[in-house]
Amino acid sequence: MGIQEILDRYEVQFKPREGYWLTKWLVDEITGSRSCIDASLDLGITWSKLCLDNNKILLDDARIPLLVPREPDRIIYINVQTTNAYEVVRRTDTGFYKLKAIKKYGAPTLEINGIHMHRIVGVDPWTDSRMKVRTARIKKGLRVLDTCMGLGYTAIHSILRGAELVVTIEKDENVYWVAAHNPWSHGLSDARVKILLGDASKIIGMLPDSYFDRIIHDPPRFTRRTGDLYSLEFYREAYRVLRTGGIMFHYTGEPRRHGAPSILKGISERLRKAGFYPVIYDRRAQGFVCHKHI
Repeated sequence: MGIQEILDRYEVQFKPREGYWLTKWLVDEITGSRSCIDASLDLGITWSKLCLDNNKILLDDARIPLLVPREPDRIIYINVQTTNAYEVVRRTDTGFYKLKAIKKYGAPTLEINGIHMHRIVGVDPWTDSRMKVRTARIKKGLRVLDTCMGLGYTAIHSILRGAELVVTIEKDENVYWVAAHNPWSHGLSDARVKILLGDASKIIGMLPDSYFDRIIHDPPRFTRRTGDLYSLEFYREAYRVLRTGGIMFHYTGEPRRHGAPSILKGISERLRKAGFYPVIYDRRAQGFVCHKHI
């Protein structure tokens, strides 16, 4: 199947929400100050002079309600036009999704059922994603497949490093909704980013042979439900769509720290069976660097 046919079937246009974002750290800073302060209402991306008056944050002509998140790591989103406000959380029959602040300013992480989708110990989510992209050696003019979009940080970093095209796949519409409410995800609206809403384990089998120069494979942690993304069949498809001389970075984390050293061994064995060689574990980026050579 041609890439355009796949885009026609699965692509969605990213529509970022414009607004203001409040964390408990920011609220504490504003209420604790006796004067106007230089602060950020988009988690550290832009800065403005903010003043407090009658429980309203004054920003130019705007009067923004001062609201406190119910939990310290939650983030409140306030619509620019309507000033409607709500926490960026979503509860479904199968999960609880939260845009999680890890500090006063900086890129948040996505938390699903209590599990963080980025590393947050010793590194922040933005730096974590940049490290993955650098380890994959993404550079100007390359085509990149990002198998699991999440908040889109690896796709955005790929564009920042000069990628010509990033095809990123997201299965969960709830994750897409959270990303649309995250100011650090707004780079997904770049025309060079193509978002496919669907199951990566199925879509990858439709992608054309040798089309991508690089692959970032950063799946959720290995469980019975996510096993397809760690299967020999998936790795064979990844090998097929990668051009000769291409590189795949496969993030795994360090499951051996949780008493499962065989997980990494099984992954590396399946990657080699799929054709990748050499397959090298990068301890700093916590994943396998996989080469396609013939």
